[in-house]
Amino acid sequence: MVMDNRLNKIKVVLAEQGRTNKWLAEKIGRDPATVSKWCTNTTQPPLDAFVAIAKCLDVKMEELIRETEIENKK
Repeated sequence: MVMDNRLNKIKVVLAEQGRTNKWLAEKIGRDPATVSKWCTNTTQPPLDAFVAIAKCLDVKMEELIRETEIENKK
């Protein structure tokens, strides 16, 4: 099974809004290094962080999540 590891679009939405990781970190009270990891898809934010990010960026939570393709290999 292969899964696309680019699971969120936080970086894309930030870029569209002309915002930075640092700005988002300050707004939601998280460490900038943590937000950077979320934006590079090194790690994924917990659900409560997705809710805070969506609220802060004034977008639906669904806009922050990528649909992934799962390919089964036998």
